[in-house]
Amino acid sequence: MKRFKKLLIATGLTVVVAAVSLAGPLVSPAQAAKKKEFNIAWTIYVGWMPWPYAAESGIVKKWADKYGLTINVTQINDYVESINQYTAGKFDGVTVTNMDTLTIPAAGGVDTTAIIMGDFSNGNDGVVLKNAKTLADIKGRKVNMVELSVSHYLLTRGLATVKLKEKDIKVVNTSDADIVAAFKSPDSTAVVTWNPQLMEVKGEPKATPVFDSSKIPGEIQDLLVVNSETLKDNPDLGKALVGIWYETIALMEDKGDKGKAAREAMAKLSGTDLAGFEAQLKTTKMFYTPEDAVKFTSSAELSKVMDLVRTFCFEHNLLGEKVKSKDAIGIAFPSGQVLGDKKNVKMRYDVSYMKMAADKKL
Repeated sequence: MKRFKKLLIATGLTVVVAAVSLAGPLVSPAQAAKKKEFNIAWTIYVGWMPWPYAAESGIVKKWADKYGLTINVTQINDYVESINQYTAGKFDGVTVTNMDTLTIPAAGGVDTTAIIMGDFSNGNDGVVLKNAKTLADIKGRKVNMVELSVSHYLLTRGLATVKLKEKDIKVVNTSDADIVAAFKSPDSTAVVTWNPQLMEVKGEPKATPVFDSSKIPGEIQDLLVVNSETLKDNPDLGKALVGIWYETIALMEDKGDKGKAAREAMAKLSGTDLAGFEAQLKTTKMFYTPEDAVKFTSSAELSKVMDLVRTFCFEHNLLGEKVKSKDAIGIAFPSGQVLGDKKNVKMRYDVSYMKMAADKKL
């Protein structure tokens, strides 16, 4: 989400941005230099809570020490701001969705690499209507949501399944912080949002969930990305971050007392209780093993998903005001395939570090 010249609307897990093409790339962290101290930003979301837990439990220090590094894991209260700060070079990495990686740092000229495929939303994002039975009942309604976010993307994918278009509804741009309050109003009869707000709006009288991200599996991904130049010059950073991640989510998945304690701690850090946290985990497809993450990230389906995502972004002017094609920004995949301009690759999926974890070579 850029602060540059244009529109900045949303906070939370999903973002709104109308990107502006820049004359050149932004300044990257450490400007391609070998260094020992790194900064990673995170925001509250069920799939990203392993990061603060790892920091508090000593797992971050353990892996940083192994590679002779210092890694600072910092919470930013506003998701949009966390990506802004990463894009501006204040952080070396950030927790972010695939769509927002494309429309914020990549569209802003910051070459960015996804080194961890953490999960995809499998029901964490949804459409809820009042006094309705199916998504088709949304026709003609005002819809509260964070405009031009992954909620907006989800809605357009849903509308296509019932032969409706955006012109058949009216979007009411509503911040994530105001979604629940808006839906409580008698004037609001349709909303698109993500957890934990989604859980709240589904509990409202006469509310019916009519479409969610489980219908478009794999399309809303939650990543850890790092600056590509920084990673190239400091490969040990990638090794340490991946080591931290898989040690921590092994605890997250654990069915015993240790796992329960870890999830309770993560729940508390995210402002909920264990039951609320585990309810959100049920609608999150976590890749608990590096093998599963590598398989998903290396699949041919990923490029098809990203073609859908970039098409939405281009059609909604999120790749830049002067961009004339969805091919303007290159997206590179582990196979070597590039969607878009091979001379302007700014978003990369890299499975090499996850493979090291799978092969126990970290």
